[in-house]
Amino acid sequence: MLDFDQSVVWRELEARRDRTDNTRHRQLLQVVIDHGRAEVNRDLDGLMATLVAEPDYHFWIGGKDLGPKGYAGVRSYYESFVLGGGAVFESLKERIVVDDDTISHEGPIRNLVSGAIATARGYSVPDPTGHYLVSFRNVVFWSFDDAGLALGEDSYTAMNPGDWERVADEDLPQCYLDYLAEIGKVDVPANG
Repeated sequence: MLDFDQSVVWRELEARRDRTDNTRHRQLLQVVIDHGRAEVNRDLDGLMATLVAEPDYHFWIGGKDLGPKGYAGVRSYYESFVLGGGAVFESLKERIVVDDDTISHEGPIRNLVSGAIATARGYSVPDPTGHYLVSFRNVVFWSFDDAGLALGEDSYTAMNPGDWERVADEDLPQCYLDYLAEIGKVDVPANG
């Protein structure tokens, strides 16, 4: 079974919050923690509750901004994220920087996806019917309003098309199998 732990999404943020004395910094860290937990739990209302009424996302990939804008655009992005088959991930925070208006974190992300999703994202996987652990590096800058809600994210991603590993059906973690069943994927492998 593949070792996979989604709690790494918020674990280092909690450690940073717990050793931070500044009240504003602790508040902002908690918002990012709550956002990460909502992402892992695929809780759309929880995700949107961490954001201002009209958030702007900037996903910088290849010099282009591909991020959603406004409430409807961001919510639609997260609905697609949840239902699309790629919402089981680990996001390790190797570096966290906090000030009164911004949080930045950087580190590797591992994502369990189908071969079709991996191919659509630019990975050179050999079989679209398989399941893959893809990896990439990501840095996110969060900006906040005076109330402590996130204005959005500026995300920069670097990926290598060959940074993938095929995962045998019998080695897929239960969290991924449960997710596939939750979103109604008919090709859920039996794991036993």
